[in-house]
Amino acid sequence: MQATSKYDFDVEAHREQLLPLLRHILSQPRRLTPREHQQLMRRHPKPDGAGFYSLANLLDAWRAFAGQAGLPEYDESQLYKLRRKPVRSLSGVTPLTVLTKPFPCPGTCIFCPNDVRMPKSYLADEPGAQRAEKNAFDPYLQTYMRLQTYHNLGHPTDKIEIIILGGTWSFYPETYQIWFVKRIFDALQDFGAGIDRRAAVIAALRSRSQFTGGPISEMTLHGEALSESYNQVVSSLYAEEMQRSRGLAQAIAAGNRQRSLADEYATWNELAAAQQQNESAACRAVGLVIETRPDYISTAEVLRARRLGCTKVQIGFQSLNDQVLSMNKRGHDVAATRRAVKLLRLAGFKIHAHWMPNLYGSSPSADRDDFSRLFDDADFRPDELKIYPCSLIESAELMQPYRAGKWRPYSQSELLELLVACFEHTPEYCRLTRVVRDIPGTDIVDGNKITNFRQLVEAELAKRGKASRDIRAREIGRRRVQAADLRLDCQRYQSSIGEEIFLQFITESRDIAAFLRLSLPDTGREPLLDELRGCAMIREVHVYGLALGIGEAANGRAQHAGLGTRLLEEAANLASAHGYARLAVISAVGTREYYRRRGFLDGELYQIRELATGRA
Repeated sequence: MQATSKYDFDVEAHREQLLPLLRHILSQPRRLTPREHQQLMRRHPKPDGAGFYSLANLLDAWRAFAGQAGLPEYDESQLYKLRRKPVRSLSGVTPLTVLTKPFPCPGTCIFCPNDVRMPKSYLADEPGAQRAEKNAFDPYLQTYMRLQTYHNLGHPTDKIEIIILGGTWSFYPETYQIWFVKRIFDALQDFGAGIDRRAAVIAALRSRSQFTGGPISEMTLHGEALSESYNQVVSSLYAEEMQRSRGLAQAIAAGNRQRSLADEYATWNELAAAQQQNESAACRAVGLVIETRPDYISTAEVLRARRLGCTKVQIGFQSLNDQVLSMNKRGHDVAATRRAVKLLRLAGFKIHAHWMPNLYGSSPSADRDDFSRLFDDADFRPDELKIYPCSLIESAELMQPYRAGKWRPYSQSELLELLVACFEHTPEYCRLTRVVRDIPGTDIVDGNKITNFRQLVEAELAKRGKASRDIRAREIGRRRVQAADLRLDCQRYQSSIGEEIFLQFITESRDIAAFLRLSLPDTGREPLLDELRGCAMIREVHVYGLALGIGEAANGRAQHAGLGTRLLEEAANLASAHGYARLAVISAVGTREYYRRRGFLDGELYQIRELATGRA
């Protein structure tokens, strides 16, 4: 059972008006542009001057009337024509972002905003931050609301990539981490089953005065004169809540206090139970992402993240220049980044790096050299990358060198030339997930305010007869593709722990339909834990194209065309040929069933398949 539209729209009462609308839209050979859609709605308003039909209204009607009165049968390709912002699920899964609460941060970076209403580095004007604040940063409320929105806009909600953002995840208390992730799984389970417990959660939060539906604090900090740090202000504003949280775990564990839905506490056993339930739920977590700093990655932290169900780590490299890191008060050196990447690779995590050009102390030429090190040095070579040119925010300490004339933002032409060079140097195995952070222009004091800079870079590359080779630029998207039109391509490169093999199914023009990341650790290297002894590691399997439902298939779509299984078998053959006795996969909770059906058995933190040949 699926949750219903938040609009509670009576489609039967509008059948006469909606049927011709749907027939017109679905009969078109392509999706209507926003302008064409708006014009059509204005020509067919609701009766009695009640306004215009929304996309959610049309989607509800399509779900109810498909196959009736001349409408085609319900299928995913037709749904695309009614979907708002279809790019959201074009990569094969539906991403869902939630933010942690404001909390002290171990960093003192001068470029970082100091918005005390938000977790460190985030701004209250950012769309995701506004959703989080509206829901009191509660993980259940944030997750459920986003799922409801996706459903109402026609996006699939059965395969969800959970992205947890906000400050340094590893600095939050362990009990908070367990509770936060567990409540996300609770929301996934409830939404998929058509159960809505939001009212009870809000009531519990209101009883603690934690739910306001608006800004938590109007206090602002100014970077030119920071009389107090972010940590000092946040600790003061949330002192009562932090004190309550510290004593909560002890009281509940001792049986001295009954838990409420507002209590930020859960046990490992409770999380494990929620994870097990999600393995076969209607709404599954097929990826779980956290973000943290290099100096907070340790063996214990890596294993804790894995126990939480994490499969990918966003990690702030920012720069690979020790002097630049020092001038920006980053708090760690490049050696810490090397150690962090090595640990993450040993654990099989996908590595999603953040890199910041235009930092204090750098220059366009120095940034080009720095970017080259990302991929020329085997100790780094991230799987995904966000390029975040430094933005000048009023609350950041960077305002001080800016006013003193010691730092300036790059001009648009300087930034364009730099990013063109970055795109050209990005290898095929990396995905450039974001170029320029989506900070509202009203928050930027000086410098670039263009958020679609990727398009400018791609246009400039095309003008020069070139194109980006990164994964995102090559995704097949909605294009139909047959397995016979694809060929398997194999790319090898060295990492800090051994050899990486990037397997990809590509077209003749090198557009990518599916890929797998296989890690072959050096023989004799001590594994992080015994269950990985003698194992090669599958770090990621991804099939592109419009996200289809679990078990669905569509002619010409890459998803559910057997590409994932073929990649797994090729990875098993390669691992065996290289002498490995076993093949491990860092599976997400919602993909465990998929791997079990393909010969993988559950271990403690990984799923493992015995290989026919190889050595231990």
